[in-house]
Amino acid sequence: MALFGLFNKKKQQETLDKGLEKTKTSVFDKLARAVAGKSKVDDDVLDNLEEVLITSDVGVDTTLKIIERIEKRVARDKYVSTTELNNILREEIAALLAETENQSTVNIQEPTANNPYVILVVGVNGVGKTTTIGKLAWQFKQQGKKVYLGAADTFRAAAVEQLCIWGERVGVPVVKQQMGSDPASVAFDTLQSAKANGADVVLIDTAGRLHNKVGLMNELKKIKEVMKKVIPDAPHEVLLVLDGSTGQNAFEQARQFAAVTQITALAITKLDGTAKGGVVIGISDQLQVPVKYIGLGEGMEDLQEFDRKDFVDSLFKGSE
Repeated sequence: MALFGLFNKKKQQETLDKGLEKTKTSVFDKLARAVAGKSKVDDDVLDNLEEVLITSDVGVDTTLKIIERIEKRVARDKYVSTTELNNILREEIAALLAETENQSTVNIQEPTANNPYVILVVGVNGVGKTTTIGKLAWQFKQQGKKVYLGAADTFRAAAVEQLCIWGERVGVPVVKQQMGSDPASVAFDTLQSAKANGADVVLIDTAGRLHNKVGLMNELKKIKEVMKKVIPDAPHEVLLVLDGSTGQNAFEQARQFAAVTQITALAITKLDGTAKGGVVIGISDQLQVPVKYIGLGEGMEDLQEFDRKDFVDSLFKGSE
């Protein structure tokens, strides 16, 4: 379920450019130093480029994959100047992101029998999970969709309260129970209420306790099983929210969540305040899960649908 044409394309691009400014400045300052005094791409330049990508939070495995691709191009073309390196890097990053989209094994089906589209949202506390849910609810509502929220993070009273605040702010109902209630019961009630009232979209918040992976796995499994009693093909999407500013820590969180549940899409938040935007490339590549949303600011419209072409274009803008 995409967000079609909500905002002026130019405004979106400006937000993207501004949000990636710290990452762009950091990457290309490092890249300039990596090729200083060199006229052609040789082993020294490739070694320096490897360091640039790793220190930009692209991740070791994805960095090695990019370097290998560039090495093949250098070997094929015999002479590649350092001025061509930006364009080659741009092309290879775009190709890598395209492969993630194309090779994702997840096949999300639109809900049937007039059921709402159900998105199960996972992620640890503090990554912007509830805020992301609120912004998505607002954006879906701007499309004319009827939205329901489910407060299934019953472990923390603050999580329920925060979701209720977002519900009031956006003007959408929030289904909740007492703190400590069974999260699956909240999910069940939310889907029943949403279905009975003709909702189009349901967003379910969940607890993000990683200190007990077995408990988390069992909890998510139970939530999914209970959902299917109301809507057999729910959830239609499992969205993992990650804080882009945490860099390698976001990698580890992604791996841990992927180990306990099937992730179908990523939302990477807080990219506007960090130089670690390279994490978008690495996490998507390593999990083979597409990035669906990126957070670029505090405003409702600053949560954008991820467009790999726009992302790469913005990242390399002005570097030609």
